[in-house]
Amino acid sequence: MLNNRAYIGEAVHKDESYPGEHDAIIDRETWDRVHAILQESPRKRAARTRAETPALLKGLLFGPDGAAFSPTHTRKGDRLYRYYVSQTVLKHGAGSCPVGRVPAGEIEAAVIDQLRAVFRQPEIVAGTWKAARAHADDVSEADALAALQQLDPLWDELFPAEQARIVALLVERVDIGTEGLNVRLRVDGLCGVAREMLADSTGEAA
Repeated sequence: MLNNRAYIGEAVHKDESYPGEHDAIIDRETWDRVHAILQESPRKRAARTRAETPALLKGLLFGPDGAAFSPTHTRKGDRLYRYYVSQTVLKHGAGSCPVGRVPAGEIEAAVIDQLRAVFRQPEIVAGTWKAARAHADDVSEADALAALQQLDPLWDELFPAEQARIVALLVERVDIGTEGLNVRLRVDGLCGVAREMLADSTGEAA
């Protein structure tokens, strides 16, 4: 739809566009603004809009002492630096937790990398699907695997708000310690996302 020039009152023939006989329903200024955004790479677009989006791991990240981490940020000039800070540190000061503060971009990227690895590993999908069979009467194991494998190459095209929504569906909690992190998946989350992907692909086919 975002590339259909009929919306700006033009007709296209053999890749050439001409003034159409119908009225435009999108003004040219809006069209040009949208295409300026689309020309930007998905990664840059995601980075640019991340600050305006709820923190990806808000309510999901916990430290070695079990305390939750809260998103925060600081500004230096025009640059925004995002972090997650332990509630233990906020209450008792620096040094009260072995992992007191972590850069948001790094921890979010690590969690996303683990999620995308899940999409590519049939054995994980199969195991989760069997555990969630009660939630997945309408999704077969093969359907779940096919749907989630489609999500991996699409991930960078998603807006940050949509990425955050999918992370909230898939992740129960993330525990971070001095030696790394552990991502615990929601048992019914993979099936829920697979169901959405299947519905989207069915809609496109229709």
